[in-house]
Amino acid sequence: MEFLQEIDGRLLLWLREFCGNPFLDRVMPLVSALGNGGFLWLFLGAVFLLLGIRRRIWLKRGLELFLALGANAVVCNLILKPLFHRARPYAVLGYDILIPALSDASFPSGHTSAAFAAAAVIYAIHCKWGLLAYGLAVLMGFSRLYLGVHFPTDVLAGAVIGICVAKAVIHILNQRGIFCRWE
Repeated sequence: MEFLQEIDGRLLLWLREFCGNPFLDRVMPLVSALGNGGFLWLFLGAVFLLLGIRRRIWLKRGLELFLALGANAVVCNLILKPLFHRARPYAVLGYDILIPALSDASFPSGHTSAAFAAAAVIYAIHCKWGLLAYGLAVLMGFSRLYLGVHFPTDVLAGAVIGICVAKAVIHILNQRGIFCRWE
């Protein structure tokens, strides 16, 4: 495990050194802030629900997004972060960051996980929109690395967890036929 931690730290330091520049120093905190509290994705879910007033299928889409985000938050923030309680990289490697220090654990990346969970739901709705959402999710994950608040394995795990949780939610809802009458 120590070997993995060392590789993770070296990769993160290399990435920060290789990609660091004044433009990204201004942009990446903004990109990362889009994921604070999952508000971007919750807003999108609310838009879907509002569209459901006219077409019931959008009600299903909004509920899928909310349920995927909720399940993802439980898995990441209530189960995995306390279980692993991994220190943030800036605390371990001792460098300055561009945003205020965070108080929760590093593993997995909640921002990345929520972004990928939302992208997976959006992709299930519409492939082209989903590809755009996945692009934003990748950018969100990169922002967390750039800002130095997550190790690469935190971001990778967040992406995998987000996709898996979203796919599980969609599968369970479709298996149970919960939304069949709305289509």
